Amino acid sequence: MSVREEYLKRKKIIEQRLHEFSRVRYEGEERLFYELCFCLLTPQSNGKRCWDAVRLLMNHDFFHRRLSARALERCLRQKTRFYITKARYLLTMKREFPAIVHALAEHTDGASLRSWLVNHVKGVGLKEASHFLRNIGFRNLAILDRHVLNHLVREGVLSRLPPTLTSRTYLSIEERFHEYSRTIGVPLDCLDLVFWSMETGEVFK
Repeated sequence: MSVREEYLKRKKIIEQRLHEFSRVRYEGEERLFYELCFCLLTPQSNGKRCWDAVRLLMNHDFFHRRLSARALERCLRQKTRFYITKARYLLTMKREFPAIVHALAEHTDGASLRSWLVNHVKGVGLKEASHFLRNIGFRNLAILDRHVLNHLVREGVLSRLPPTLTSRTYLSIEERFHEYSRTIGVPLDCLDLVFWSMETGEVFK
């Protein structure tokens, strides 16, 4: 079955999920905070287990309460790789969160907001920033994680996986991803969810 056929089979639930994402920006700062926590945890880790970690952070009321690095590490230890480093990223992000909220209010363009996040939030690269922004309703930003890159190789968009993903390489692949999206007639924002569902059988985040 082609990627387009896979998309058409799941189109209703994918569009529903994207609609849910579009509402997140208007659900308050706490909701945004935990979405950013999730995206900081996902590098080289299982997304569903990272969301389990975010639920633990919610249970500990991390948004309102002052938690130590050690307490955060206990929440993350069984859920995500590099949990010690990521615990420190979360603490730094929490201190800087008012500036992040201000940037979200000031920037209406997803690409410029992504650049701001990459330059100002420790632990956030182009992939994490794109993931966060997609999950709060911004569009047309590629989330180039491993499963997306593998699918792009399979579809002939890339001849091989890039040995490293520098900013220049990321943006170059993103443009080719846009071209592929236009060619097969599937919106870019849907393709990540299509690829994920092809591997796991479900549409997640």
